[in-house]
Amino acid sequence: MSPIPPSAHKTQRWDGLPAEIRHMILWALVQDGQCKLAPLTTVSREWQVELERHTFARIKLTPSRLADFHSMVHRNRALVGYIWFCLELDDYDCTKCAPGQVPPRPNLDELAELLDTSDTDKCPITASFHNLFSVLSTWEDPRGGLTLDISIYSPSDPEIWLNFLNFDDDDVDDPQHGWVAGSRHTAPHRWAFHKVFNVVMEPGPFDSDDAEFEWWDQLPSVPAVTSLLLRQQNHRRWNPNALAHMLARFPRLQEVHYELWRGWCRFQRPTDKEYHNLFESIQRANIHLKRLVVFENFHQQYPAILQRLLNVEEMEKCESIRDPHPVVGRMVAIASLQLEHLAASFIVDAGHFFAIEPSWEWPKLTSLVLTSNVLRPGEDPVQMEAMLHAAAAAAMRMPRLETMEIWNGRKGLAAAFQYQTLPNARRATVTWRATWAWTMEPLLIRVWEAVIHHRYDDTWSLAVAQEQLDTAAIKSPGDAIPCLRLSGQVIRPVSLQQIQMEQKSLEGARTV
Repeated sequence: MSPIPPSAHKTQRWDGLPAEIRHMILWALVQDGQCKLAPLTTVSREWQVELERHTFARIKLTPSRLADFHSMVHRNRALVGYIWFCLELDDYDCTKCAPGQVPPRPNLDELAELLDTSDTDKCPITASFHNLFSVLSTWEDPRGGLTLDISIYSPSDPEIWLNFLNFDDDDVDDPQHGWVAGSRHTAPHRWAFHKVFNVVMEPGPFDSDDAEFEWWDQLPSVPAVTSLLLRQQNHRRWNPNALAHMLARFPRLQEVHYELWRGWCRFQRPTDKEYHNLFESIQRANIHLKRLVVFENFHQQYPAILQRLLNVEEMEKCESIRDPHPVVGRMVAIASLQLEHLAASFIVDAGHFFAIEPSWEWPKLTSLVLTSNVLRPGEDPVQMEAMLHAAAAAAMRMPRLETMEIWNGRKGLAAAFQYQTLPNARRATVTWRATWAWTMEPLLIRVWEAVIHHRYDDTWSLAVAQEQLDTAAIKSPGDAIPCLRLSGQVIRPVSLQQIQMEQKSLEGARTV
């Protein structure tokens, strides 16, 4: 009888292991992080199948890899569920941000060079988007959906000023840029801020906004993308009108996470008009959209820094907390009429959202999360109760509603009014959780009782709960979110972590 080859012994030993043990071994390899998986796919067919399922599930894609992307994933295209498209702008150094190198009153050419966020030698943005859309336009509709996560940044952003965007190193010592022994002792220079917060493609390769919009419109349609992420780590801001044209290239879009940075100073009101146009476009064109999460990030220290960018006499005062525009709130409400989940934080006020028309209905909405400036200590309680009465009236038009959360958060302040149904217990709850005590009036409780009796039978009951939070624990909106225990997703988990790191990095820093 011929001896059994050594390779057969190995196969038999592997196949002889229980399936659970084999799964644990492969999972340990995947989670190791230091192990290159590609060579291991040659061990066996089982290893190839399991490891490629992990390798191709989430792909980081840069413009330099676009040329070979089709051939790289052709055989495993069905496994690709997430593409992180990273557009790296040119590096920059202190000649572009240090106070001694920045002209006190730069002319237009100097300003353009300082703030450029358009096509660069390292990353031609327009060509990169065209190539990406051309490749993805050939993909058939994925059964499980395809998420496209777009980031536009310079590697110099974390290296020079925004260290909280870099999770690789917790020990930073760079006194020239304000870092001493891992802590920030001075805030970034205002020009560094303005460069990082500049609008994508401004100044750019187009002669006008219309020319840019026409360029977006001629890009290939991409039916494969069902989810789009624009996360807050992209401090560089999108032109909302241009973004509307980009969204139109995804005809099967079901989910959008748009984490934007607020506009500053006198530029906010024109931007609000652009937001109105964006949400109007979403309502009109994205008929498959189910989930919309919009988070307008801000930092209360930033306005003071950016206020000094221009002569104070030439600009309106930049408030640390701005009032959302009513027309944006109304347009977001209209855009949400066919959604299943909406979270709109800080970009709209709940009071504006609930100024509804008699014909409005939300037949599919199960979860709603909004913010409101009236949720703050010292505010007229009549206004706060009027807003919550309006919220109950809107809930009557939401037959599938499971949770409604209206919240507010900033340094030293956190508050949330939460409505939640518990079908198994045949009851609903309304909870007030905040950094200050407030007692709901009996009339308000009866209004919310009417909501559950409108939808359910009389065996259902309403429970009322209150909880007071520690004011000192709230350093930013990022701290308020977990403390308030919001059930609806308002921001991506990594973005929330970055907000908390950002707040910590700027605490006690002085502006320059």
